[in-house]
Amino acid sequence: MRHQKNTVRLGRKAEHRKALLANQICSLIEHRRIKTTLAKAKAVRPLAEKMVTLGKNGSIHARRTAFATLRQKDAVKKLFDEIAPASAERNGGYTRIIRLGPRPSDSASMALIEWVDGAIAAEEKPTEEKKTKKKEPKAEAEAKREEPKAKAEEKPAEEPKKKRRWFGRKSGDEK
Repeated sequence: MRHQKNTVRLGRKAEHRKALLANQICSLIEHRRIKTTLAKAKAVRPLAEKMVTLGKNGSIHARRTAFATLRQKDAVKKLFDEIAPASAERNGGYTRIIRLGPRPSDSASMALIEWVDGAIAAEEKPTEEKKTKKKEPKAEAEAKREEPKAKAEEKPAEEPKKKRRWFGRKSGDEK
């Protein structure tokens, strides 16, 4: 019987579950927020918060303990250099889980898990990229259209047009 055993099993063996949670935490560290199922988010939260607590400690032993769990050097480095110092004033509650509703394919309840510190989680690059693309003024667009027409007039008009074949069929002229 499993009385008083509080491990969330997620339908996996122990080694698979540990690898899954380690990968989820590394993705959370790298991307600042991840979209996953609610059960996985609830399982990731305590481990992620323990990693931040180790990061706040900052000792070599804490780094090695975090590396033993996460198994990715770059994630450990980012955790200790960026995420833990940003959460230095907090005494816990480093992550937030936002429920997103059911997934369309199998109706699994989805959630977004992210770091609570607003400065870390508020990185949105797609909005900046959209703003950089601007439409050309009409005068420049018309000038660009006129240049190819002038070049086309200079070419001799005697060039034969190549007959196109589409899916092995002959065009209407060749029938």
